[in-house]
Amino acid sequence: MASVAAAEGAAAALRSVLSRAQQAAARAGRAPGSVRVVAVSKTKPVPVIRGVYDAGHRCFGENYVQELIDKAPQLPEDIEWHFIGNLQSNKARALLAGVPNLDMVESVDDEKIANRLDRVVADLGRKPLKVLVQVNTSGEESKFGVDPSGCVELAKHVKLNCPNLVFSGLMTIGMLDYSSTPENFKTLANCQKEVCKELGIPEEQCELSMGMSADFEQAIEMGSTNVRVGSTIFGAREYPKKN
Repeated sequence: MASVAAAEGAAAALRSVLSRAQQAAARAGRAPGSVRVVAVSKTKPVPVIRGVYDAGHRCFGENYVQELIDKAPQLPEDIEWHFIGNLQSNKARALLAGVPNLDMVESVDDEKIANRLDRVVADLGRKPLKVLVQVNTSGEESKFGVDPSGCVELAKHVKLNCPNLVFSGLMTIGMLDYSSTPENFKTLANCQKEVCKELGIPEEQCELSMGMSADFEQAIEMGSTNVRVGSTIFGAREYPKKN
């Protein structure tokens, strides 16, 4: 029964998040459908994710390869999975082979992982995979992502040298304490302008994935088209207790 209650609670929380996202988009003078909410379900059991799916949501995100490979086959095939964690090259094949409905990898942060994904997509005969270039906008060494000064070159590499990948935009993870959130978002928006100018594409073709549970409304007001919301929908993470 606990999982039923958790699923119902998550479904209600999702509706609130979607409403808040639409309101934030409206405040920024944008259309209601201009923002995608990725429901980040890491550490959450399948029945709870299913409850959010049954409420009509189709876009979910996971941080860990094995967890996503375990969950995806237990859930409907029309889910659009986003992989949002750091991806090691040696796990790319397992991820793509194990999750046929993987819609996007949001965390491409160097040419090595881009090249690896490109090769694996070709080997598996999958349709081209959407990817975002992850940018480290906070300057913290603990964060993954290319330096803002390198985002144009990496985006160009994906677009020109990886025919099995679809360059779809940029992603960032802000400061953990959200103290410099506006600056992080501004940095990514500036990267977007530079990338679009260099690649000759309109900004509408370059998504901005920024904003999480604590700051997604501000992110939307600053241009985000893709917000990754976990604990506000699903509650606090449930990590295994260490003995």
